[in-house]
Amino acid sequence: MASFTASTSAEAVVKADRDAIWAVLVDPAKIARLTPFVRRITADGDAWFWEMTGVEVVGVGFAPKFTEAMTFTDHDRIDFEHAPPAGAKEKAGVRGFYVLKDVEGGTHLETSLEVTVELPLPKMSSPAVTSAMKGVMATMGDRFSRNLLKELGVPR
Repeated sequence: MASFTASTSAEAVVKADRDAIWAVLVDPAKIARLTPFVRRITADGDAWFWEMTGVEVVGVGFAPKFTEAMTFTDHDRIDFEHAPPAGAKEKAGVRGFYVLKDVEGGTHLETSLEVTVELPLPKMSSPAVTSAMKGVMATMGDRFSRNLLKELGVPR
C-alpha cells in the first residue's frame, strides 16, 4: 500500500452574493448533491464524514470514505483537514480551503485542495496515479462549478 497525493487550486469571481455562496458551502447535503462522485456527507458538528461513489485510478477501483475537520470563519473562509476519529484507519483524506471576498460584481472565490489516497500500487507508479487523480479532480471541480452556479441561479 502506497500513499499518493495530488492537488488543485482555482479562483474566480462569481456573480453572486457572498452570503449566498457561503450558505451552499456550509451545507453538507448541498455540497454532496453538487459534487460528482460524492454519495453523501454526514455532519457531526464540525466533523464531516464523506462517502464517495466508486472511483477508478489506473485500473484500481475504490470508494473512499474519510472524515474532515471543518473550520468556518465569519463568511470569509472555510478550512478543512483530514481528521479520522480515534482508532479509525481511513485510506483517503483531503486538506484545503475556500476563501470568499466581496468584489465589484460579486464574490471572489478561491479554493485549494490536496487529496491523499492509499492504494495497493507500487510507489513507482506515482506519476501515472497522480496524473489520473488530477484528471478526476478536474472533472469534479468543473462539474461542481457548473452545479454551484446553477444552484445560485448565476448564468455561466
